[in-house]
Amino acid sequence: MTGAGVLSRRRIVAGALAIAVFVAAGIGYLGWRVATTQQAAAQSGLQLDRSGTMLYVEPGSNRVRQIALGGGAPTPIGAGPTCQRVYASGGTMACLRATAVPMASEVDLINTAGKVVKTLQLWGNPSRVRVSPSGRLAAWTVFRSGDSYLMAGAFSTTAGIYDLKTSTHYGSLEDFTAYLDGRPYQSTDVNYWGVTFAQDDETFYATMASKGKTWLMRGDLKNRKLTAVRENVECPSLSPDGSRIAYKFRDGKTWRLHVLTLAGQQDIALAETAHIDDQPAWVDNKMVAYSKQDDGEPGVFVVPADGSGEPRKLVVGSSPAAW
Repeated sequence: MTGAGVLSRRRIVAGALAIAVFVAAGIGYLGWRVATTQQAAAQSGLQLDRSGTMLYVEPGSNRVRQIALGGGAPTPIGAGPTCQRVYASGGTMACLRATAVPMASEVDLINTAGKVVKTLQLWGNPSRVRVSPSGRLAAWTVFRSGDSYLMAGAFSTTAGIYDLKTSTHYGSLEDFTAYLDGRPYQSTDVNYWGVTFAQDDETFYATMASKGKTWLMRGDLKNRKLTAVRENVECPSLSPDGSRIAYKFRDGKTWRLHVLTLAGQQDIALAETAHIDDQPAWVDNKMVAYSKQDDGEPGVFVVPADGSGEPRKLVVGSSPAAW
């Protein structure tokens, strides 16, 4: 056989092997998908309409757990599906997880009965997930390359929003019109992440990054518009009363939790002084929850939103969501 014939045969064999791998991955994914969907539908014990509780992801198993909050130790209530990021509000739970297909994720939107009402397939690794106070809107962030927001220019994220009521998929926030200093802003290096919603199901906030800087952006969902509010605000979280933003403030190579008053632009450093790479979540109008590494494992902590007090650990876990 000639050299060209050998090369051709090798290409055919390699192509067949590649197809086999993708087919096997697809079959494996379908089986995995059925199992995880059934698991979500069969969840028991989660009370998505009960106030004074918190969801979080248990390390190792990635199982969603729920605890009741109060003056003493948190009280376990129930468990749900496996997720890498979770959030719930208004009777809707968003469960973001990686799939069996490399560089792919999905978000299950689950109602109070434990039924998966919508599954969205995403391209990228899980990063952030949020639900609007009404439970109508869901937002997510995935990494498409890189794995750290500290790596300026070395990562790419995609953030999107879905409307459960109208079945509208708003696509990527990169498709919205951004305004910086009153003028439309366009750049090939723009990234968005960390969406948080207001009560009206039209206003939202997110982080925009470009040319080594970050901004808090106020979003207008109806008009697909984003307007810069303040520089150096990452992973925003809007307080229940809509007056403040809890966020990560970057200082060199570390982040510290801060709270920004939207009306007066007053900024408060919280009592947590450790490096925090998380999108905080409000427990109520007085306390902020977040996750950080603690003795080699992730822990869910809370800290007062007015800069007083000190951090308090609730449970071993990550991705807190309280309401």
